[in-house]
Amino acid sequence: MGKPVLDEVKALNTFAQDTKLIGNIESKGDLRIDGLLEGTINCLGRVVIGPEAHITGTISCNNAEIFGNIEGDVIVTDLLSLKSSSVVSGNLTMGKLSVEPGALFNGQCTMTSVNVDKLDM
Repeated sequence: MGKPVLDEVKALNTFAQDTKLIGNIESKGDLRIDGLLEGTINCLGRVVIGPEAHITGTISCNNAEIFGNIEGDVIVTDLLSLKSSSVVSGNLTMGKLSVEPGALFNGQCTMTSVNVDKLDM
């Protein structure tokens, strides 16, 4: 009989459209926000900001897909995708950038090998 195979499963955390959170979020898994957040996000996984979401604060993560509104800086180690419905007011720092026609962005953009301070979890 062979040894059982253990896969690393990352959690998917979701904040619904009718949710408002004031505070900071730290996560090892993926995160989706469809509500309102006043605070920072520090995530080791992928962050999705839904079309109805409004974030006021800094986002640090490995990958991000932005559909909604952000007022604050976004720091992504790999791919940042700004979707056509996104509105971002803040500085962007990322490894790779994808911007759909219609996305709005006001701030400075830096594409580099990002060394984001990650959670010590």
